[in-house]
Amino acid sequence: MKRIAMVVYSFYPNDPRVFRQAEALTKKGYEIDIICMRGFKATARETINGVRVIRVNQNRNRSSKFRYFSGYAMFLLRAFWHVSLNHMRKRYDAVHIHNMPDILVLTALLPKLTGAKIVLDLHDPMPEVFLAKFGTGYGHPLIKLMIAMEKFSIRFANLVLTPNLAFRDLFIQRGCPESKIHIIMNSPIEEIFDEKLNALTASEESRSDESAFVLMYHGSVVERHGLDDAVKAIAKVKDQIPQIHFNVFGGGEFVPRFEQVIVEEGVEDYVTYFGGVNIERIAREIARVDLGIIPNKRSPFTEINLPTRIFEYLSMKKPVVACKTKGIMDYFSDKEIFYFEPGNIEDLAAAILRVYEDREKSRQVMQRGHEVYSNFRWDFQKEYLADLYHALFSGKLDDIKPQLPEHGSKDITDVSITNKIS
Repeated sequence: MKRIAMVVYSFYPNDPRVFRQAEALTKKGYEIDIICMRGFKATARETINGVRVIRVNQNRNRSSKFRYFSGYAMFLLRAFWHVSLNHMRKRYDAVHIHNMPDILVLTALLPKLTGAKIVLDLHDPMPEVFLAKFGTGYGHPLIKLMIAMEKFSIRFANLVLTPNLAFRDLFIQRGCPESKIHIIMNSPIEEIFDEKLNALTASEESRSDESAFVLMYHGSVVERHGLDDAVKAIAKVKDQIPQIHFNVFGGGEFVPRFEQVIVEEGVEDYVTYFGGVNIERIAREIARVDLGIIPNKRSPFTEINLPTRIFEYLSMKKPVVACKTKGIMDYFSDKEIFYFEPGNIEDLAAAILRVYEDREKSRQVMQRGHEVYSNFRWDFQKEYLADLYHALFSGKLDDIKPQLPEHGSKDITDVSITNKIS
C-alpha cells in the first residue's frame, strides 16, 4: 500500500479540494495522512473515513502582512517536524503539498531526499491573491519574492496540479514545464450536490413567498468578490422585480462593509445575510433559489479564477450570472451562462433582469451550462487524479495527456497579466 502525506495550511475536512482528493485516493487504496491546522475545539488527531488527520496547534490569522507570513512560517516549521517524524517511522511514498504558501514544499525535504515523490497542488497563484488582497503592484519586493518561491517550489516538485486552464497557462508562462502540470478541477461532490435529492428537500422546506425571485451568493465575503456591487444592483432592479430577494452565505473581513452598503442602499428587506454554513446546507439552499450570481470585481486574481460556485449552481440546474473574465470564459461562452462586465453595476443589474424576464431562455442557457459542467464532474476528476498518481509512481507521467477544456469563448480580450512578471 502506498503512503501519502498531505500538507495544508487550512482545516480538515473544511477545505473542499483537500477533502475531495484525500477521500478519493483513500478509496483507491492509498493510505493518507493529513497534516493541517487545528481549529477551535478540534481534536489533535482523528481518523475521518479512513483518512488519518494530524492537526497542528495553530490558527490562521491574515489580518496583516506580518501575521500572514509569520503564520506561514510557524506552520511550515511545525508541519516539517510532523512530516519528517512520520516519514522516519513509516516512510511516505509521496508528499502532496496544498498551497498557499507554495514554500510548504520544504516540509517534504526529508522524504524527497529519501526518494519520495513530491506533488505540489497550486490551489491559487499566491502572487495574484496577494495583489488582490493588499493592492500592491508586481514590482513590490514581496511579489517578486513570491514569484521566486513559486518557481522554486515547482522545480522542487515532481508533479504540479492546479484547478483551471488560466492558472495552468500562468504557471507555464512563469516557467513551469507543460509536461509537469495537470488540471484537477474543483468539481462539486455529487453525493452532496444531488439535484433530485436537494430538490425534494427544497419542496419540503417551502419558501416563505413562492412568487419570490431568489438570488444566491455563497463563499468568502471579501471585497474582490463584489458583494457591495451585487447589493447596488439589487437596489437598481427592485422596482422592476418587486419580489426579488438576495441570500448571502459565508464569512470574511468585508462583512461589516457589506452590511453597511445594504443599509445605505435601503434594501434591508431584499437582502438577507446568513453567515457561514456547512456545504450540505449550501446544497439545500441552491435547490430553493432561482439564480446564482458571481459578482466579482476585476483583479489580477479574479481575472483568472474559475469559482467552484459556478459548477455548484449548474450541477443543481440553476442559471448563473458571472463576471466576464478569462478564467470563466475559458470554460463557458455566453450561450451557457449570463455575463456582465466586472465592476459595472448597471451591467450586473441588466443581467439579473434578463434572467428574470425570459425564463425560457434562461432555462436553455442553464441547460447548456449544465452540459459543460457534466464534462468535468468529480467522478471524472477523481479518476484522472488516480491515473496521475499511478503514472507518478510508475514513471509514466509523460503518457498522461493534459485535461483541457473544449468549451469556452474564443471572443475574449487577452488581458495579459504575466507580461511584466516573468
